[in-house]
Amino acid sequence: MQNDIKKKEQELEEGKGILNWIEYRLPIFSFLKHLASYQVPKNLNYAWNFGSLAGIALLLQIITGIFLAMHYTPHVDYAFNSVEHIMRDVNYGWLIRYTHAVGASLFFIVVYAHIMRGLYYGSYKKPREMVWFIGIFIFFAMMATAFMGYVLPWGQMSFWGATVITNLFSAIPVIGDKIVIWLLGGFSVDNPTLNRFFALHYLLPFIIVALAMLHIMALHRFGSGNPSGVEVKSSKDTIPIYPYYIAKDCITFGLFFIVLFAFVFYAPNYLGHPDNYIEADPMVTPPHIVPEWYFLPFYAMLRSIPNKLAGVVAMFASIIVWFLLPWLDTSKVKSGAYRPVFKIFFWIFVINFLLLSWLGGQEVKEPYITLSRLSTLYYFTYFFIVLPLLGKYEKPRALPKTLSDSTLEIE
Repeated sequence: MQNDIKKKEQELEEGKGILNWIEYRLPIFSFLKHLASYQVPKNLNYAWNFGSLAGIALLLQIITGIFLAMHYTPHVDYAFNSVEHIMRDVNYGWLIRYTHAVGASLFFIVVYAHIMRGLYYGSYKKPREMVWFIGIFIFFAMMATAFMGYVLPWGQMSFWGATVITNLFSAIPVIGDKIVIWLLGGFSVDNPTLNRFFALHYLLPFIIVALAMLHIMALHRFGSGNPSGVEVKSSKDTIPIYPYYIAKDCITFGLFFIVLFAFVFYAPNYLGHPDNYIEADPMVTPPHIVPEWYFLPFYAMLRSIPNKLAGVVAMFASIIVWFLLPWLDTSKVKSGAYRPVFKIFFWIFVINFLLLSWLGGQEVKEPYITLSRLSTLYYFTYFFIVLPLLGKYEKPRALPKTLSDSTLEIE
């Protein structure tokens, strides 16, 4: 074995041409060849395309963000006008900014779909717990990045959204007020806040890239899951990722860009808030302060609880509970496709999550308050009561012995 390796290295060293010269010193081409021959389960459906689609969305955000940063001025006196300058004076600045803004929304849509797929097919179960945990950290980093990016245009909703969200930390006993001052860089949302938010908004996407690489490394440790939940047992159960699934990914890439540019060209502000085209004014409070739509489910939970501290705890607990899923879901069957009772509760959970998204954008009055409380109750009931009980009492359908034996059509 060692002789073969030395012979290969000697061939590379003695080989002519720039590619051999590079390959001997930096084996990038053999690495790419390894990725192209990477084996994946042969029964993957389009739900497994959301991971690569999220990678494309992240790359798009970084590229457009870099170009926007070249023209943006992180100062309270100039931020709003610098955004208008990008939109009006920079060549194709409007296209870059709208692509960045709409791309953020589509990024979250893709990631939410990716998470829901993981919940349905048990992607958090042994031995892929670490893949799931790193994914949650990626989601936290995404939320922080998006929140700080929402402040940068320095419109009314940017200013007041930042004021409301940062002041939530004041509910933490003893150290809450100090945390708020540390976040703001002072006693209110002002120039230090804008500067640090701009710096962190620029930095965090690269941290997300690093986390995504760890996510992929953890995934390759045991390989991808699959719709049947049955582990790969032989080479007959897998096929190379190239060209089969790469071609499949390209289809969803095309659909992603069609939807993206349909919004960019025909409804660029549909997913935003019109008040953010009014320059920030600390003396004028908007009648209805709401965050971006992708925060609304958690915002609805926050507002549904009258106690401020309890609301903040519930909001963060709604994501932290995902870390407990490998232990809360005690069923030995991974895929929801083989769990008939689980399916019912899962789709109720999805509808409930969409309802929370809608409720988060409504006024704080009845019947929205009561509906928000009921939806929040079901959200936590699903994790802490439904999943443990289903794991104990549900009778799943019989699993195929191997992937090759599976004839199940995933819905």
